[in-house]
Amino acid sequence: MLERNLFAGFGGQGMLLMGEILAMSGMLEDKYVSWLPSYGPEMRGGTANCSVVISDKPIASPVITQANCVVAMNRPSLDKFEKTVKPGGLLIVNSSLVDIQAQRNDIEVYYVPANELAEKLGSPQVANMVMLGAYLEKKPVVLLDSIVTALLKKVGQKRAHLVDVNKAALSAGAEIIKETY
Repeated sequence: MLERNLFAGFGGQGMLLMGEILAMSGMLEDKYVSWLPSYGPEMRGGTANCSVVISDKPIASPVITQANCVVAMNRPSLDKFEKTVKPGGLLIVNSSLVDIQAQRNDIEVYYVPANELAEKLGSPQVANMVMLGAYLEKKPVVLLDSIVTALLKKVGQKRAHLVDVNKAALSAGAEIIKETY
């Protein structure tokens, strides 16, 4: 297994956290991982993306030129990264913020209303976890239990109460894929 993923959106949408949680989960499962964040100087509101590579063999480079999957949280991210999805790869688009369709027909494309689903859960901040749940439904590269353990490690005991809404968001993302596609 070798999964090369790009997660992209505006700063503040949790793209780096999403990638970090996935990478931590891979490490918990003794997989080889790399997590390479990239963000503009504005941080919140600027562009933010990260690459996450998960493999059962050592990883030669964290740099991704062709991704197995791109998760695009906004239109600028779709515009920039759609072309990096390898033929036959996967593109997951936040249809809450992206008002256009993907241009390619040689990849699988899924549209997930992440912001709406997160708002229904009462926590707009978990839109990133909705998208991660959708991703994991299509690419089960790690176990959900590993994601939850990584989340708890990341937020710490003082904010452990946030894990439940994040779990609900992961489930909502997976369910929308199952129900719609």
